[in-house]
Amino acid sequence: MQPQIILLKEGTDTSQGKPQLVSNINACQSIVDAVRTTLGPRGMDKLIVDSKGKATISNDGATIMKLLDIVHPAAKTLVDIAKSQDAEVGDGTTSVVLLAGEFLKQLKPFVEEGVHPRIIIKAVRKALNLCVAQINELAFKIEKHDNEKHRALLEKCAATALNSKLIHQQKEFFSKMVVDSVTTLDALLPLNMIGIKKVTGGALEDSMLVEGVAFKKTFAYAGFEMQPKSYDNVKIALLNIELELKAERDNAEVRVDNVAEYQKVVDAEWQILYDKMAKIHQSGAQVVLSKLPIGDVATQYFADRDMFCAGRVPEEDLKRTQKACGGAVMTTVQDITDKVLGNCAHFEERQIGSERFNLFQGCPNAKTCTIILRGGAEQFLEETERSLHDAIMIVRRTIRNDSVVAGGGAIEMELSKMLRNHSRTIAGKEQLLIGAMAKALEIIPRQLCDNAGFDATNILNKLRQKHAQGCQWYGVDIMKEHIADNFEAFVWEPSVIKINALTAACEATCMILSVDETIKSPKSGGGEPQQPPMGRGMGRPF
Repeated sequence: MQPQIILLKEGTDTSQGKPQLVSNINACQSIVDAVRTTLGPRGMDKLIVDSKGKATISNDGATIMKLLDIVHPAAKTLVDIAKSQDAEVGDGTTSVVLLAGEFLKQLKPFVEEGVHPRIIIKAVRKALNLCVAQINELAFKIEKHDNEKHRALLEKCAATALNSKLIHQQKEFFSKMVVDSVTTLDALLPLNMIGIKKVTGGALEDSMLVEGVAFKKTFAYAGFEMQPKSYDNVKIALLNIELELKAERDNAEVRVDNVAEYQKVVDAEWQILYDKMAKIHQSGAQVVLSKLPIGDVATQYFADRDMFCAGRVPEEDLKRTQKACGGAVMTTVQDITDKVLGNCAHFEERQIGSERFNLFQGCPNAKTCTIILRGGAEQFLEETERSLHDAIMIVRRTIRNDSVVAGGGAIEMELSKMLRNHSRTIAGKEQLLIGAMAKALEIIPRQLCDNAGFDATNILNKLRQKHAQGCQWYGVDIMKEHIADNFEAFVWEPSVIKINALTAACEATCMILSVDETIKSPKSGGGEPQQPPMGRGMGRPF
């Protein structure tokens, strides 16, 4: 009798080999089914309720993937690629999950028949290289020196990104707004310099773009009603100082032996506050913004001197104001000179819906802007914000990479045709594998048709015929339930989206195919605390 060799802690769950691989692929399949129907202009939305009861309605692939609480380790890779697509390009998050899922689905029969995963991975990598080379060759380069054309292109790309969103009815309106907002930024195009503020009420068309900074009126003390609500050519002091009388800390102790001394202590405290405020007033600033609270004494003091103040301004708003109006955030009042004061042409406090907003316009170095969104329900506004985020990311990418391809499944059909033709020139297993990849690419146009309720087989046959005849930009036309030249129809997407999506999907596919064993360690400490057995405990009556 040979002694049994115990290698892993007892309770460790191991599964390996082909069944494990197939089960991983099946897990990914069920995730794809969760987001499959959100693709394209006729995509449906998902309502996800989290453990706290907060409901989110969205059709943005990355948002849905983040909110799904996925436990399966292999399926988590799909969540990662959706997040990476969102961070890198902003749009195409549903497509990337769909592509990865479809690659796995088409390659699954080969796994079951015993083709070694390494051979499959090699074929996937080869197909990816061919696709990326083909996209770079087909992509249409845009002339940047012609400003009007370049702007029109950016608007087209933003409109294509908004096509599949909740606000596709207003895509003309929003695509202009998005392009305006991105073009106000500096060369690095920092995302956090575009503020998006949501105000419920009103119609979507009431949304507006403020070239400068706008933020919700902060909590204000008595006396703010008397402050002027608008200024021209205003100087702005940005502070990080608390302008109110401090409550004594519990451990502070002042020992006095007569009332006069106590009065001196109180007077000194008031004097410090008044000195601070006098210095701010002397600096010539008319608007005082502080990250810390500005109390009622200070509010009244500033109101008497025709100055406007706002305390507890969120840090990001303060930073954006500094970026737009110049100046510096001061932590002391000793040295407030014109150098550290910001300035802008016009400041006003305006009522927008039920909220009051502070608007700074005509900023000298306005490298920032704010989009104020209006609309009905809060859910709706949140989804609008997510949609605009995608469009803003797309416009940023298009400014950086100036090549575009046609959307609507056109580029996928062309790549599919190219791979199919290429596979016929190879002998051996790779021929079948690259053929499977070619078939998998058709999932995008097929899903677009399915989501719109069209006959997918019929439309795909027409598309295959057109692409075989050399019409490389033909894709699905959702409006007419037919096929159309999507390049002429201005359904444009930056080529970087497609390259990124294909690369991420192929990487995820290779990663899942290369796993042949899963080892789950038991939870330390014996997992869940054991429930005491039912029945009579110590000293407890029946």
